[in-house]
Amino acid sequence: MKQTALQHLIEWGNEMMKEQPMKTLSFAEAIDKAEELLEMEKEQMFDYIKKNYVNGEHSLKFHKEEFEQYYKETYGGGKA
Repeated sequence: MKQTALQHLIEWGNEMMKEQPMKTLSFAEAIDKAEELLEMEKEQMFDYIKKNYVNGEHSLKFHKEEFEQYYKETYGGGKA
């Protein structure tokens, strides 16, 4: 089953705690991992748009480049 970027982050955190139960994850480590997952999140959003807004006779020509521009303008496009 696919996972959202946030589900992947939670699973990663749980695995880290199992592997090293005595280690406390720092906020910096969690932020680094979340930043790694931004691209996954962006792909998931684009896949949803592609799947749900391109239908038979009323195909909306929604291209990856347009989505990249929208994502950048709306969400800043990456690291804070």
